[in-house]
Amino acid sequence: MLKLKFDKNGLIPAIIQDEKTKNILMVAYMNKKTVWKTIKTKRTWFYSRSRNRLWMKGEESGNIQIVKKILVDCDKDTILILVKPKGPACHHGYNSCFYRNIKGRVISKRLFDPKKVYKK
Repeated sequence: MLKLKFDKNGLIPAIIQDEKTKNILMVAYMNKKTVWKTIKTKRTWFYSRSRNRLWMKGEESGNIQIVKKILVDCDKDTILILVKPKGPACHHGYNSCFYRNIKGRVISKRLFDPKKVYKK
């Protein structure tokens, strides 16, 4: 396997893209363990910096991402993962985490109410 360049915290950014529409769904961080879990399970796994733990996309919502292809950039310090999403990517209820323009205006339709999906 290609040797990836993790940052000083042992993390590497991962861009998640819909394989069919080519829309960028989200950006998250991975460590060595989540890269391996993603390869092995064909589901996206990440490292949460705020919760200080590993998590699988869709573990609470059911909105998993099936991995179709993993690419690495020329500097080997960013991963691009093409997925087949099974539901919205954003925990705020939108298809993509990029649902606002630079002025803050919401430009997408909310697909679910996060208060009904996530436990606090």
